[in-house]
Amino acid sequence: MSVSILDHRSSARPADRDAHRAHLLTRLRDELSDGEVFTGDDDLDRVATDRSGHRLPGRPLALVRPWTTAGVAATLRLASATGTVVVPRGAGTGLSGGASAPDGSLVLSTERLNRILQIDPADQVAVVQAGVVTADLDAAAAEHGLTYAPDPASWRQSTIGGNIATNAGGLHCVKYGVTRESVLALTAVLADGTVLPVGHRTIKGVAGFDLTGLFVGSEGTLGVVVEATVRLRPRPARTRTLAAWFPSAAAAAAGVLVALAQGVTPSVLELLDAGTLRAIDEGQGTDLAEYGSALLLVQTDGLGADAEIAALAGALVDLGADVDLPEGAEADRYFELRRSGRVLDERLWFVGEDVAVPRSAMGPLLERIERIGAAHGVSTSVVAHAGDGNLHPAFTLPRVTGESEPPLALERAADDLVRAALALGGTITGEHGVGITKRRWLEQELGAPVVDLQRRLKSVFDPAGVLNPHTWLAKEPSWPAS
Repeated sequence: MSVSILDHRSSARPADRDAHRAHLLTRLRDELSDGEVFTGDDDLDRVATDRSGHRLPGRPLALVRPWTTAGVAATLRLASATGTVVVPRGAGTGLSGGASAPDGSLVLSTERLNRILQIDPADQVAVVQAGVVTADLDAAAAEHGLTYAPDPASWRQSTIGGNIATNAGGLHCVKYGVTRESVLALTAVLADGTVLPVGHRTIKGVAGFDLTGLFVGSEGTLGVVVEATVRLRPRPARTRTLAAWFPSAAAAAAGVLVALAQGVTPSVLELLDAGTLRAIDEGQGTDLAEYGSALLLVQTDGLGADAEIAALAGALVDLGADVDLPEGAEADRYFELRRSGRVLDERLWFVGEDVAVPRSAMGPLLERIERIGAAHGVSTSVVAHAGDGNLHPAFTLPRVTGESEPPLALERAADDLVRAALALGGTITGEHGVGITKRRWLEQELGAPVVDLQRRLKSVFDPAGVLNPHTWLAKEPSWPAS
């Protein structure tokens, strides 16, 4: 994979570099319509990073916000011709630095490609542009008695294009799968400006390689997704909710296995540990932590929801859980609190992670996380999509006056977490993506031959190496062995 010309010019004479960038901006404005290229300080600061907060040295050259696919293609053609790094961007809700922009790059936003082009109730599909907000698609589908199932925690802000880039998950993954299971076809613009439709409108389709699946989860390294045909599902006629309280997170993890052994596939199966319950209480003024040291939040849906929730409640009571069956506004409030997350203030350093393990390994990993926290002197909290073994541990430390960088203990705790997850047969990221913040662990999971193959695959789609070359496929110094 080639390296961006701008990477070479970063050490060139400032006058030469500035002249090159000025010429690039002139050409970009000539290619695009008025109001599509932005270079103001506020605009560039806003898109320099994503929700991870991971900033790179320098700042992007411009923010490009095309109104059309043709504008996306024109931007990419020019970037490839000049060797300029392009950072595709949706809503910027990513948590691994995948949309962090290096110095001199172009941030290519799809936020203006925000039309729902079609909802077909008969085929139960929707055709949408990449900038459509996830919750807006679900609301539009609801008018036809349908739903769009993937629902990451950021679903009220995140876009379909961003969800496709990271193969985003959410609370309903346990029953309906992650984004990949809902994407039938898509249109991507390659680095040379080629507009490439791939996939099928049909549920089945095995003609040729699964290029749709290849783009899903590629984190903006192969092309810029501008449109997608996604699968909709019947909106459940009924839902039932269960809250099960346990004396420990490990006991709650055992409850997950018992619940899934009842012949029921819940639509939601979430786990919140004691640290998370306390953080929610502090942020929301609730008293969740008074009811137990861990919470399983369960939902069933469809015509059998009542019978299914009764079966799960009985099994969890037999296990020793305290079970509540909230309804209506009370049930909705549980999910609002779950989605509100752990409110963290500026007095804390925070490192949030995203690992997944086989469900049977969640209990051992939760116990290991407690030991990791104690070993490094950091506080821990965990929220998990427990139905699919996806855990989001957070490590925190109080900020000390004068500190400008997070203490090394947080990074070491994260390293130990990843080692533990991999040792249990898990993965370094379940749904957030590798981005920049997790790339140091990638080779430990996949092995050097697989990572090298993925780099060579990228070069087929992006010969100039301009699409997010600095993120997860960049070469990273070797991970410390201990």
